[in-house]
Amino acid sequence: MKEMQLKLSDIATMLGAELRGEGNTLITGLGTLQNATPGELSFLANPSYERHLQGTEASAVLIKPELAEKCPTNALVLDDPYLAFARLSHQFDPQPRPDAGVDPGASVSARASVADSAYIGPGAVVEADVEIGPGVHLGANAFVGARCRIGADTFIAPGVTIYHDVRIGERCRVSAGAVVGSDGFGYAHAGDHWERIAQLGGVTVGNDVDIGANTTIDRGALDDTVIGDGVKLDNMIQIAHNVIIGEHTAMAAMVGIAGSTRIGRHCVFGGASGVGGHLEIADHVHLTGMTMVTRSLKEPGVYSSGTGVESNRDWRRSVVRFRQLDQLVQRVKQLEKKISD
Repeated sequence: MKEMQLKLSDIATMLGAELRGEGNTLITGLGTLQNATPGELSFLANPSYERHLQGTEASAVLIKPELAEKCPTNALVLDDPYLAFARLSHQFDPQPRPDAGVDPGASVSARASVADSAYIGPGAVVEADVEIGPGVHLGANAFVGARCRIGADTFIAPGVTIYHDVRIGERCRVSAGAVVGSDGFGYAHAGDHWERIAQLGGVTVGNDVDIGANTTIDRGALDDTVIGDGVKLDNMIQIAHNVIIGEHTAMAAMVGIAGSTRIGRHCVFGGASGVGGHLEIADHVHLTGMTMVTRSLKEPGVYSSGTGVESNRDWRRSVVRFRQLDQLVQRVKQLEKKISD
């Protein structure tokens, strides 16, 4: 792989940063403050890492204006070093990008439409009436079911399964093992057994959506499950049938959303949080990790549930007290009644 080299002055122009130092310095990679080597660029976004600044061997640091004077090396000064790092990271991404074309080991229906600039990897399957847009990457052993639409410049990793009648927008990333369009958990109880309800809807995924490894998005029972533009889903998330997720919402690993729930825009859900079915969550709601939502949240804000970690001895004592709460409430009511009498 050819080594990437960028002049520091060019990076400053690219990011709109103020350059303090030698603009001809060549940057060949990125690194953390404590582990960067000469030729690498680092960043300081979290104040807790300021202790590593004086000892860094990085050739340059992305840094906020109020800390720039403390920087012992070349500095690129801007208000949001972490956002700048995110944008710059793509310049040094070593992920291989194969040439366009269909691998001889792939199986592509004669009725599928594949753009000339798309790549279809070995073992991939593309069924009838599928449309694969320009610049799409379909990794090895990925499956795309009948009548799907994959938008331009979307990256589908190896081993992804996309069921029939799924629409995925442009510039999306779907990581390995993800399943989009699987059957929703829909059953009717028939006295002594369950009967499956055919899931007749599909899944609509907007533009610039990331879907993490082994995440599952179920198809709708009648209408589509909808994932809005800019949504970011971490690994091992479950999105049930007919869920609607608003634009630019982000969910960390292990989140579970039950069926027919509507999630607002610009929400952030911490890891292992869960939302019950048929609920509505307002825009700009932040759930901390392991929060369980059992009612609609109509107002923006930060919500939490559960208890923080403590020693096993203290936790067991707390459990005993939790079980005594009902008795305690009844005793308080009796005392209040005596006092009022």
